[in-house]
Amino acid sequence: MTDDPLDLVFSALADPTRRAILAMLLEDDMAVTDVAAPFEMSLAAVSKHLAILARAGLIRQEKRGRVKWCKLEPDAMRGASVWMQGFGQFEPVNLDDFERFLEREFSGTDGGTAETVRNVGDSGDADQGRT
Repeated sequence: MTDDPLDLVFSALADPTRRAILAMLLEDDMAVTDVAAPFEMSLAAVSKHLAILARAGLIRQEKRGRVKWCKLEPDAMRGASVWMQGFGQFEPVNLDDFERFLEREFSGTDGGTAETVRNVGDSGDADQGRT
């Protein structure tokens, strides 16, 4: 297994359960048991997903009394975002727009998802001649 931070982030983001967990943590810190509640899998299985997210630096876990809490680490995706921007075919990602997109995506409302995906990171500038 690789220890490259970029590989760890992309590997962690490759799983839909882990992406759903990250979307849940956008709202607030959550106890592990609360994170596990919506999933039809064991607490041990959710804990493995959390461990992968923590190893990638996407979340931090801490004990508060007897309860283990999870907290989103918002700057952890910065390296992946910079890497993607290096290809020139990706617009810079506006993290506020991305957060709103994730909230809509996981709340089940269809607020023009295709349009939203196209506009994530759009700074309002014209196409700038990119193909």
